[in-house]
Amino acid sequence: MIVPFSHVLLLAATLFGLGMFCALARRNLIMIVLGVEIALNAASIAFVGSALHWKSMEGQAMVLFILAVAATEVSVGLAVIVYAFRRSGSFDPNTYNLLK
Repeated sequence: MIVPFSHVLLLAATLFGLGMFCALARRNLIMIVLGVEIALNAASIAFVGSALHWKSMEGQAMVLFILAVAATEVSVGLAVIVYAFRRSGSFDPNTYNLLK
C-alpha cells in the first residue's frame, strides 16, 4: 500500500466529520442529504483502506452494499424532498408538517 493506513483513516475520519457537520448544521434538506452521502463515502474509504491493509476482500464487498444503500437513500430522500417542497413551498425542514 503506497499511502499509510493511518492517513487513509485520517481522511475517512475527516470526511465523516465534515459530512456529519453538513447534515446537522444545515437547514436545507438537499444539503442534509448531501452530508449523509459524504459520511457514507467516508465509511467506504475506511472499508477499502482496511481491506487493502489486511489484504482481505470483505471490505471491498461491503463497499458495494454501502453504494447500494446510498443510491436507495438518495432516491427515497429526493422523493421525500420533492413531496415536502410541493406541500410547503420551502426547503427549510422547520417549516414542514407532513402529517396534514
